[in-house]
Amino acid sequence: MSKIPLKYLNRQDEITMLFLKEMNKHLDDFMAGRVEEMFHLKDIAGMMFLHPVHVSNVIKINTGYHPCYFYELRIIEEAKKLLADLSLTISAVAGRLTYDKSNFTKFFKQYAGITPTEYRNRLAGTYSPE
Repeated sequence: MSKIPLKYLNRQDEITMLFLKEMNKHLDDFMAGRVEEMFHLKDIAGMMFLHPVHVSNVIKINTGYHPCYFYELRIIEEAKKLLADLSLTISAVAGRLTYDKSNFTKFFKQYAGITPTEYRNRLAGTYSPE
């Protein structure tokens, strides 16, 4: 197996950091209401002037994870913040994150390991595992 030149490894780091920066900036803007739609990988790659497949491959090689993994982690982080606001229904939280309630519950459980209702119950100290 040949060794990858350092300049290419540095470029992988650069692309990964740029992707994460642009993704986080976009999600900050989305959550603040400055943009109305969530971007896809191709949108962020376009902002980087790179092909989405190249961005995806570089991030996967550099981190071991697909770019969607980082996007989904950030969405879970935002979901947890929104769920902490008990004035918002779970449906409202789902809608704010562009999900319907059923798909949001499945998504949240997949990444957080518990349902949004169980998460809220844990926050309130009323959780009791079955």
